[in-house]
Amino acid sequence: MKIYIIEDDTVLRSELVKLLCVYGYECAYDDDYANIISLALDAKADLILLDVNLPIFDGFHICREIRKVSSTPIIVVTSRSTDMDELMSMNLGADDFVTKPYNTQILLARIGAILKRSEIPMTSTKVEYKGLVFSAEKSTIICGDLEVELTKNEMKIYSVLLQNRGKIVSRDEIMNELWQSDEFVDDNTLTVNINRLRKKIDEIGIKDFITTKRGQGYMI
Repeated sequence: MKIYIIEDDTVLRSELVKLLCVYGYECAYDDDYANIISLALDAKADLILLDVNLPIFDGFHICREIRKVSSTPIIVVTSRSTDMDELMSMNLGADDFVTKPYNTQILLARIGAILKRSEIPMTSTKVEYKGLVFSAEKSTIICGDLEVELTKNEMKIYSVLLQNRGKIVSRDEIMNELWQSDEFVDDNTLTVNINRLRKKIDEIGIKDFITTKRGQGYMI
């Protein structure tokens, strides 16, 4: 996975590159801020880390221009931490907002969650697994003639389990995915959403679709 970094603090950028490389990511960046938008697009990265306070164009302008022509995930990473800054970032098309100084493990978790989410295209594509058809476009699951609609959180939970089908997904990994929503998700909320999703799958005829691995997480 390739990450393009738009950050003018060379010390911080260097530390970030070292961190990401340790975790297996390929990194790219440029110092030509007059042409940074076209350079970022040409890099064809899987994700962009974007500062706000930059020379020539600020991060908000860059985010808006990139989003006009590309759906590449963008995480805004900035010392500007007001609610207005976060709201503006999201309204301009950013996928997440992380404030400096940040916890490196939380940043890595956010990056991982967004990259996993982008692996299943949110289009008309239908994905079938063990007799259950998942429609991202309609936010439904289908078994035969029976169809049930999923809530936003149920859809995200199902998506992350589907992306890791055959593997155990920890509760922390699922909650990292749900952090991308506009509501706080705690451990109890996750349990409630998992149980609701299980019930919906049971209702359309597939029993024990989601397996609990005690002390480890869930898998399908």
